[in-house]
Amino acid sequence: MRSIWNGSISFGLVTIPVKTYSATDRTSSVSFVRIHEKDGAQIQYRKICELDGKEVPNEEVGKGYQAPGDETIVPITDDDLSQLPMPTAKTLSILSFADPGEIDPLQLDKAYYLGPNGASAIKPYTLLREALEHHQRVAVGKVAMRGRESLAMLRAHDGAIVMHTLLWPDQIRPATGVVPDDVELRENELTLAETLMDSLGELDPEELHDDYREAVEELVAAKLEGEEPAAPSASGASGARVLDLTAALEKSLRAARGGGEGDAQEESASVTPIRGRKATKKSEAAPGGGKRSGTATKKAAKKTAPAAAKKTSAKKTAAAPKAAATAKKSAGSRGTTGGTSKKTASKSTAKKAPAKKTGRQSSA
Repeated sequence: MRSIWNGSISFGLVTIPVKTYSATDRTSSVSFVRIHEKDGAQIQYRKICELDGKEVPNEEVGKGYQAPGDETIVPITDDDLSQLPMPTAKTLSILSFADPGEIDPLQLDKAYYLGPNGASAIKPYTLLREALEHHQRVAVGKVAMRGRESLAMLRAHDGAIVMHTLLWPDQIRPATGVVPDDVELRENELTLAETLMDSLGELDPEELHDDYREAVEELVAAKLEGEEPAAPSASGASGARVLDLTAALEKSLRAARGGGEGDAQEESASVTPIRGRKATKKSEAAPGGGKRSGTATKKAAKKTAPAAAKKTSAKKTAAAPKAAATAKKSAGSRGTTGGTSKKTASKSTAKKAPAKKTGRQSSA
């Protein structure tokens, strides 16, 4: 790995010589060149002077400063820049140590690895790295690289010190016009969202890859072989209609826990709004002869009660003599029944009697 900047870290009275290496590689990302569609030739970009219209070679290209809103361009030479008071040109001066949560991620710009430069820098380098890791702090300072001064953050990572160049606070745009108005959230929606966050588990870096880059490589390979590009696969997104936020969260939670799409669709039938539950209860009560049928029966009974009472009283008046005769017969039958039971008892006693007589005869 080639060093792109050599300098030192100023840590109080301690100076640590370091080398800077780029920590990211963007060459693997997809990039395209511009071509002439008519013949497929690549388009070249040439530096043309606006005054004479001639191409300018690289050795004649210099720097100039143009103030915002002003058409005047002031030439700036390397000698002019070298005379500027810039103590951070070769030294990263640590200003303070802060909690990592105090650094706004919006300020993170580029990342670099810092390595010790020379044998004398190994021990102080290791000391700073261990202090940052053990104390769980990051160092914030200033550094000038490639003619520009910027904020920098140092943190311990994977046995090394990583430097992140930071944007200045005034370079962060406010979120005015982006944030929606006040939205009311129900407590169960927030609980489901937090539970879903916990259910997704930890991120595995080995499973992360650039799908778009792989698709572009397959497309290029097919074109080189003269084949037709394969049709894109259908999106894995479900076409199901999302009824409400709560149902969507519960369905996502079941899928994150391994329930699967089919199970989530089957179980989603029980996750219905309150109106749906009420309608379900009414529909379930009607076929089974529930409250409605019972109420109708009671009303019908109330309507028929007076007429039935009149008929019953008339029947009782007409059947009074018959009731008396029936009572006498029932009394007689009771007596007969009683006599019959007594006779039955005597018969059972008579059956047991021979056993007793046999006993007496044997004793005689």
